[in-house]
Amino acid sequence: MVTIPLPPRLRLALAMLALAIAALALSAVPARADLRVCNQSSDQVSIALGYRAQKGWESEGWWVAPAGKCAIVYQGDLHSRFFYLYVADDIGGGTWDGKNFMCTRDETFTIFGVEDCLARGYEQTGFFEVDTQNKSDWTLQLTNAPNTDTTTAGTDATGDAAPLEGDGTDAALGTDDGTDAGTDSGTDPNSDAGTD
Repeated sequence: MVTIPLPPRLRLALAMLALAIAALALSAVPARADLRVCNQSSDQVSIALGYRAQKGWESEGWWVAPAGKCAIVYQGDLHSRFFYLYVADDIGGGTWDGKNFMCTRDETFTIFGVEDCLARGYEQTGFFEVDTQNKSDWTLQLTNAPNTDTTTAGTDATGDAAPLEGDGTDAALGTDDGTDAGTDSGTDPNSDAGTD
C-alpha cells in the first residue's frame, strides 16, 4: 500500500478543523453546579454540611479537604440560598463554627432533623451560615486559622468566594455576627418553625 503525503496547508487545515470540533464538543458539556469548600489553611480539614431538604433539616458529613485542595460537599444545582457548614482542623485543632445547631457524629453520617440531638445519640454542633445569594454554583474559601476574628469568607461579583474584610453580608468563619441563620422560608434550623 502506498501512502501519499498531504500538502502542509491541507494538514494545517485538518488540524485546525479537529481543534475547532474538540472546542465545540467541550463547550457543549453543561456547566457543573456544586457547593465547594476550598481549604486555603495550612492543615487538612473535615467538613459537615447542613441544609433544608424536602422533608426537613438534614446534616451530613464528613468531607475531607487537604491543605490547598477543595471538597465538593453538595453536588448539583444549589436548591437553597442558605447552607450551613461546620469545619474542623484535623491537625491543629480548632473549628470554623457558628450558632446554628445541628446533629453530627464522629463517623460518616446523614441525620434528619435538628431537634433532640443528644437524646437521639448524636452530638449537637454549631454550624455557620453560607449565603449563596441564590446562585446555582458556589465556592467558599477557608482562609486563616479557625476561631479568629479576622477569618471571613465572602463573594466577589462572580459568586466565587474570596477573602473579605467583612462588610456585613458575608458568612463569618469562627466568629458570630449576632444574627440568626435564615433559610429560603425565613426560618432558622433552631426555631420550632424550621423543623418537621
